[in-house]
Amino acid sequence: MLSKPSICIISPALAAANNGNWQTAMRWQQMLSSDYHVEIMLQWDGKPYDAMLALHARRSAGSIARWAAKFPDKLIVLALTGTDLYRDIAVDSLAQQSLKLAHWLIVLQDMGPKSLPAKFQSKCQVIFQSTPRRQSVPKTSKQLRALMVGHLRSEKSPETYFAAARALVQRSDKALDILLDHIGAPLDAKLGKQARQLAAEVPAYRYLGEQTHAQTRARIGRAHVLVHPSRMEGGAHVVMEAVMSGTPVLASHIDGNVGMLGADYDGYFPWDDAQALANLLLRCKNDADFLDHLNKQCALRSPLFEPRAEQAALLQIVNKEFKVL
Repeated sequence: MLSKPSICIISPALAAANNGNWQTAMRWQQMLSSDYHVEIMLQWDGKPYDAMLALHARRSAGSIARWAAKFPDKLIVLALTGTDLYRDIAVDSLAQQSLKLAHWLIVLQDMGPKSLPAKFQSKCQVIFQSTPRRQSVPKTSKQLRALMVGHLRSEKSPETYFAAARALVQRSDKALDILLDHIGAPLDAKLGKQARQLAAEVPAYRYLGEQTHAQTRARIGRAHVLVHPSRMEGGAHVVMEAVMSGTPVLASHIDGNVGMLGADYDGYFPWDDAQALANLLLRCKNDADFLDHLNKQCALRSPLFEPRAEQAALLQIVNKEFKVL
Protein backbone atom coordinates (compact mmCIF):
# COMPACT_ATOMS: atom_id res chain seq x y z
CA MET A 1 0.00 0.00 0.00
CA LEU A 2 1.42 3.38 -1.00
CA SER A 3 1.97 5.89 1.82
CA LYS A 4 0.31 9.27 1.69
CA PRO A 5 2.26 12.28 0.39
CA SER A 6 3.48 14.45 3.27
CA ILE A 7 2.96 18.17 3.89
CA CYS A 8 4.51 20.42 6.52
CA ILE A 9 2.48 23.44 7.59
CA ILE A 10 4.67 26.27 8.87
CA SER A 11 2.70 28.40 11.29
CA PRO A 12 4.02 31.41 13.23
CA ALA A 13 1.74 30.36 16.10
CA LEU A 14 0.91 27.03 17.71
CA ALA A 15 -1.87 26.05 20.09
CA ALA A 16 -0.61 28.12 23.03
CA ALA A 17 -1.04 31.35 21.04
CA ASN A 18 -4.79 30.72 20.63
CA ASN A 19 -5.00 33.00 17.58
CA GLY A 20 -6.22 32.96 14.00
CA ASN A 21 -2.97 31.60 12.56
CA TRP A 22 -3.17 28.55 14.79
CA GLN A 23 -6.85 28.01 14.02
CA THR A 24 -6.10 28.14 10.29
CA ALA A 25 -3.13 25.75 10.54
CA MET A 26 -5.11 23.25 12.58
CA ARG A 27 -8.14 23.44 10.31
CA TRP A 28 -6.02 22.96 7.17
CA GLN A 29 -4.32 19.97 8.76
CA GLN A 30 -7.72 18.40 9.34
CA MET A 31 -8.95 19.23 5.84
CA LEU A 32 -5.89 17.70 4.17
CA SER A 33 -5.41 14.70 6.44
CA SER A 34 -7.62 12.27 4.53
CA ASP A 35 -5.26 12.45 1.53
CA TYR A 36 -1.98 13.63 3.07
CA HIS A 37 0.17 13.16 6.14
CA VAL A 38 0.33 16.66 7.64
CA GLU A 39 2.59 18.08 10.36
CA ILE A 40 2.34 21.59 11.88
CA MET A 41 5.51 23.31 13.09
CA LEU A 42 6.89 26.76 13.86
CA GLN A 43 9.90 26.26 11.58
CA TRP A 44 10.73 23.61 9.00
CA ASP A 45 12.48 20.73 10.76
CA GLY A 46 14.59 19.80 7.74
CA LYS A 47 12.73 16.58 6.92
CA PRO A 48 11.95 15.83 3.24
CA TYR A 49 8.21 16.40 3.12
CA ASP A 50 6.56 16.40 -0.29
CA ALA A 51 5.18 19.95 0.01
CA MET A 52 5.28 23.00 2.27
CA LEU A 53 2.29 25.14 3.19
CA ALA A 54 3.49 28.27 4.99
CA LEU A 55 1.52 30.94 6.83
CA HIS A 56 3.01 34.47 6.88
CA ALA A 57 5.55 35.66 4.30
CA ARG A 58 7.92 37.38 6.73
CA ARG A 59 7.74 35.15 9.79
CA SER A 60 8.02 31.94 7.76
CA ALA A 61 10.69 33.36 5.43
CA GLY A 62 13.56 31.35 6.91
CA SER A 63 11.76 28.03 6.45
CA ILE A 64 10.68 28.95 2.92
CA ALA A 65 14.21 29.95 1.88
CA ARG A 66 15.85 26.82 3.32
CA TRP A 67 13.21 24.59 1.68
CA ALA A 68 13.58 26.26 -1.72
CA ALA A 69 17.37 25.91 -1.57
CA LYS A 70 17.20 22.19 -0.76
CA PHE A 71 14.11 21.23 -2.78
CA PRO A 72 13.77 23.79 -5.61
CA ASP A 73 11.14 21.72 -7.42
CA LYS A 74 8.93 20.85 -4.44
CA LEU A 75 5.69 22.75 -3.89
CA ILE A 76 5.57 25.85 -1.69
CA VAL A 77 2.13 27.33 -0.97
CA LEU A 78 2.21 30.62 0.95
CA ALA A 79 -0.82 32.04 2.77
CA LEU A 80 -0.58 35.79 3.31
CA THR A 81 -1.63 37.54 6.51
CA GLY A 82 -2.77 41.11 7.03
CA THR A 83 0.67 42.32 8.11
CA ASP A 84 2.07 40.67 4.96
CA LEU A 85 -0.39 42.32 2.58
CA TYR A 86 -0.70 45.72 4.19
CA ARG A 87 2.81 46.30 5.55
CA ASP A 88 5.61 43.78 5.06
CA ILE A 89 5.60 42.97 1.35
CA ALA A 90 6.07 46.65 0.55
CA VAL A 91 9.14 47.14 2.73
CA ASP A 92 10.56 43.84 4.00
CA SER A 93 13.07 41.97 1.83
CA LEU A 94 12.40 38.63 3.53
CA ALA A 95 8.66 38.88 2.84
CA GLN A 96 9.37 39.88 -0.75
CA GLN A 97 11.66 36.88 -1.20
CA SER A 98 8.93 34.57 0.09
CA LEU A 99 6.55 35.88 -2.59
CA LYS A 100 9.11 35.02 -5.26
CA LEU A 101 9.85 31.52 -3.98
CA ALA A 102 6.23 30.42 -3.47
CA HIS A 103 4.54 28.53 -6.31
CA TRP A 104 1.07 29.54 -5.11
CA LEU A 105 -0.13 32.43 -2.97
CA ILE A 106 -3.31 32.26 -0.90
CA VAL A 107 -5.17 35.33 0.33
CA LEU A 108 -8.11 35.05 2.68
CA GLN A 109 -10.54 37.66 1.33
CA ASP A 110 -11.61 39.26 -1.96
CA MET A 111 -9.57 42.45 -1.63
CA GLY A 112 -6.28 40.66 -0.99
CA PRO A 113 -5.05 40.17 -4.58
CA LYS A 114 -5.07 43.87 -5.40
CA SER A 115 -2.41 44.50 -2.74
CA LEU A 116 0.04 42.16 -4.47
CA PRO A 117 2.53 43.32 -7.11
CA ALA A 118 1.04 42.63 -10.53
CA LYS A 119 3.70 40.03 -11.39
CA PHE A 120 2.50 37.79 -8.55
CA GLN A 121 -1.26 38.03 -9.05
CA SER A 122 -1.38 35.16 -11.56
CA LYS A 123 -0.32 32.69 -8.87
CA CYS A 124 -2.73 34.05 -6.26
CA GLN A 125 -6.00 32.43 -5.20
CA VAL A 126 -8.63 33.61 -2.73
CA ILE A 127 -9.62 30.98 -0.18
CA PHE A 128 -12.05 32.13 2.49
CA GLN A 129 -11.57 30.62 5.93
CA SER A 130 -14.44 28.58 7.28
CA THR A 131 -16.18 27.29 10.36
CA PRO A 132 -19.27 25.12 10.93
CA ARG A 133 -22.49 27.09 10.93
CA ARG A 134 -24.05 27.51 14.36
CA GLN A 135 -27.70 28.04 15.08
CA SER A 136 -28.36 31.59 16.25
CA VAL A 137 -29.17 31.76 19.96
CA PRO A 138 -31.79 34.05 21.52
CA LYS A 139 -30.41 37.48 22.46
CA THR A 140 -31.42 39.44 25.52
CA SER A 141 -33.73 42.39 24.87
CA LYS A 142 -32.62 44.24 28.02
CA GLN A 143 -29.37 45.59 26.59
CA LEU A 144 -27.34 45.58 23.42
CA ARG A 145 -24.40 43.27 23.98
CA ALA A 146 -21.33 44.15 21.94
CA LEU A 147 -18.21 42.01 21.87
CA MET A 148 -14.69 42.65 20.63
CA VAL A 149 -12.46 39.61 20.14
CA GLY A 150 -8.81 40.39 19.55
CA HIS A 151 -5.56 40.17 21.46
CA LEU A 152 -4.47 43.57 22.70
CA ARG A 153 -1.95 44.78 20.12
CA SER A 154 -1.83 47.82 17.88
CA GLU A 155 -2.95 46.05 14.69
CA LYS A 156 -6.32 45.29 16.31
CA SER A 157 -6.90 48.95 17.35
CA PRO A 158 -8.46 48.25 20.76
CA GLU A 159 -8.09 51.95 21.57
CA THR A 160 -11.03 52.63 19.24
CA TYR A 161 -13.20 50.27 21.28
CA PHE A 162 -11.98 51.87 24.52
CA ALA A 163 -12.84 55.36 23.26
CA ALA A 164 -16.28 54.26 22.04
CA ALA A 165 -17.02 52.85 25.51
CA ARG A 166 -16.06 56.18 27.08
CA ALA A 167 -18.20 58.08 24.57
CA LEU A 168 -21.23 55.93 25.31
CA VAL A 169 -20.92 56.23 29.08
CA GLN A 170 -21.45 60.00 28.79
CA ARG A 171 -25.17 59.20 28.47
CA SER A 172 -25.41 58.77 32.25
CA ASP A 173 -29.12 57.97 32.24
CA LYS A 174 -28.63 55.01 29.89
CA ALA A 175 -25.07 54.01 30.72
CA LEU A 176 -25.82 50.28 30.94
CA ASP A 177 -28.12 49.82 27.96
CA ILE A 178 -25.09 48.97 25.80
CA LEU A 179 -22.61 46.51 27.31
CA LEU A 180 -19.17 46.12 25.77
CA ASP A 181 -17.25 42.91 26.45
CA HIS A 182 -13.69 42.39 25.29
CA ILE A 183 -11.80 39.10 24.86
CA GLY A 184 -8.05 39.00 24.20
CA ALA A 185 -4.70 38.47 25.82
CA PRO A 186 -2.74 41.62 26.76
CA LEU A 187 0.11 41.11 24.28
CA ASP A 188 0.87 44.82 24.60
CA ALA A 189 1.23 45.47 28.33
CA LYS A 190 0.33 49.15 27.95
CA LEU A 191 -2.94 48.29 26.19
CA GLY A 192 -3.67 45.66 28.83
CA LYS A 193 -3.27 48.29 31.54
CA GLN A 194 -5.63 50.61 29.65
CA ALA A 195 -8.23 47.85 29.37
CA ARG A 196 -8.11 47.09 33.10
CA GLN A 197 -8.31 50.77 33.98
CA LEU A 198 -11.27 51.26 31.66
CA ALA A 199 -13.07 48.29 33.22
CA ALA A 200 -12.59 49.84 36.66
CA GLU A 201 -13.94 53.21 35.54
CA VAL A 202 -16.71 52.27 33.09
CA PRO A 203 -19.21 49.66 34.33
CA ALA A 204 -20.49 49.02 30.79
CA TYR A 205 -17.04 47.80 29.66
CA ARG A 206 -15.82 44.39 30.79
CA TYR A 207 -12.34 43.10 29.99
CA LEU A 208 -12.47 39.31 29.99
CA GLY A 209 -8.85 38.62 29.10
CA GLU A 210 -7.93 35.52 27.14
CA GLN A 211 -10.61 32.86 26.69
CA THR A 212 -10.61 29.41 25.14
CA HIS A 213 -11.83 29.08 21.57
CA ALA A 214 -14.99 27.33 22.77
CA GLN A 215 -15.71 30.06 25.33
CA THR A 216 -15.14 32.73 22.71
CA ARG A 217 -17.47 31.09 20.19
CA ALA A 218 -20.18 30.87 22.85
CA ARG A 219 -19.85 34.57 23.68
CA ILE A 220 -19.93 35.50 20.00
CA GLY A 221 -23.20 33.62 19.67
CA ARG A 222 -24.78 35.47 22.59
CA ALA A 223 -23.67 38.94 21.45
CA HIS A 224 -25.89 41.20 19.36
CA VAL A 225 -22.88 42.53 17.43
CA LEU A 226 -19.21 41.74 17.05
CA VAL A 227 -17.01 44.84 16.90
CA HIS A 228 -13.87 44.54 14.78
CA PRO A 229 -11.94 47.86 14.68
CA SER A 230 -8.59 46.64 13.25
CA ARG A 231 -6.18 48.81 11.29
CA MET A 232 -5.06 45.85 9.10
CA GLU A 233 -6.41 42.35 8.51
CA GLY A 234 -5.65 39.57 6.09
CA GLY A 235 -9.09 38.06 6.64
CA ALA A 236 -10.14 37.96 10.27
CA HIS A 237 -11.09 34.55 11.63
CA VAL A 238 -13.41 36.11 14.19
CA VAL A 239 -15.43 37.98 11.53
CA MET A 240 -16.17 34.73 9.77
CA GLU A 241 -17.08 33.04 13.07
CA ALA A 242 -19.52 35.83 13.92
CA VAL A 243 -21.24 35.60 10.53
CA MET A 244 -21.56 31.83 10.91
CA SER A 245 -23.03 32.29 14.41
CA GLY A 246 -25.79 34.67 13.32
CA THR A 247 -24.06 37.69 14.89
CA PRO A 248 -23.63 40.75 12.64
CA VAL A 249 -20.38 42.71 12.60
CA LEU A 250 -19.46 46.36 13.06
CA ALA A 251 -16.08 46.71 11.35
CA SER A 252 -13.51 49.30 10.40
CA HIS A 253 -13.65 50.17 6.71
CA ILE A 254 -10.35 48.57 5.69
CA ASP A 255 -9.64 46.22 2.78
CA GLY A 256 -9.37 43.12 4.97
CA ASN A 257 -12.86 43.64 6.37
CA VAL A 258 -14.45 44.77 3.10
CA GLY A 259 -13.05 41.67 1.42
CA MET A 260 -14.86 39.54 4.00
CA LEU A 261 -18.19 41.37 4.31
CA GLY A 262 -18.60 42.94 0.85
CA ALA A 263 -18.37 46.46 -0.51
CA ASP A 264 -22.06 47.21 0.07
CA TYR A 265 -22.16 46.18 3.73
CA ASP A 266 -23.70 48.83 5.99
CA GLY A 267 -21.90 48.03 9.24
CA TYR A 268 -18.63 49.84 8.55
CA PHE A 269 -17.13 52.83 10.35
CA PRO A 270 -13.95 54.73 9.42
CA TRP A 271 -10.85 53.22 11.00
CA ASP A 272 -9.91 54.90 14.30
CA ASP A 273 -13.22 56.80 14.48
CA ALA A 274 -14.54 55.94 17.92
CA GLN A 275 -17.49 58.32 17.69
CA ALA A 276 -18.65 56.70 14.44
CA LEU A 277 -18.46 53.31 16.15
CA ALA A 278 -20.41 54.64 19.14
CA ASN A 279 -23.05 56.01 16.78
CA LEU A 280 -23.39 52.62 15.07
CA LEU A 281 -23.77 50.90 18.42
CA LEU A 282 -26.48 53.39 19.38
CA ARG A 283 -28.25 52.77 16.09
CA CYS A 284 -28.13 49.01 16.64
CA LYS A 285 -29.60 49.51 20.13
CA ASN A 286 -32.38 51.86 19.04
CA ASP A 287 -33.23 50.53 15.58
CA ALA A 288 -34.13 46.85 15.51
CA ASP A 289 -34.71 47.02 11.76
CA PHE A 290 -31.12 48.18 11.18
CA LEU A 291 -29.72 45.35 13.29
CA ASP A 292 -31.88 42.88 11.37
CA HIS A 293 -30.68 44.40 8.09
CA LEU A 294 -27.04 43.85 9.07
CA ASN A 295 -27.84 40.29 10.07
CA LYS A 296 -29.41 39.60 6.68
CA GLN A 297 -26.44 41.13 4.87
CA CYS A 298 -24.08 38.88 6.82
CA ALA A 299 -26.26 35.85 6.08
CA LEU A 300 -25.85 36.50 2.36
CA ARG A 301 -22.06 36.26 2.78
CA SER A 302 -22.18 33.13 4.92
CA PRO A 303 -21.93 30.56 2.05
CA LEU A 304 -18.40 31.86 1.43
CA PHE A 305 -17.39 30.58 4.86
CA GLU A 306 -18.67 27.00 4.58
CA PRO A 307 -16.03 24.34 5.41
CA ARG A 308 -16.72 22.39 2.23
CA ALA A 309 -15.88 25.41 0.10
CA GLU A 310 -12.59 26.04 1.90
CA GLN A 311 -11.57 22.38 1.78
CA ALA A 312 -12.35 22.06 -1.92
CA ALA A 313 -10.32 25.17 -2.79
CA LEU A 314 -7.35 24.08 -0.66
CA LEU A 315 -7.35 20.56 -2.09
CA GLN A 316 -7.57 21.93 -5.62
CA ILE A 317 -4.23 23.69 -5.17
CA VAL A 318 -2.43 20.82 -3.44
CA ASN A 319 -3.89 18.02 -5.54
CA LYS A 320 -2.54 19.57 -8.74
CA GLU A 321 0.99 18.91 -7.50
CA PHE A 322 0.30 15.24 -6.90
CA LYS A 323 -2.18 14.77 -9.74
CA VAL A 324 -4.89 13.61 -7.35
CA LEU A 325 -8.27 13.48 -9.09
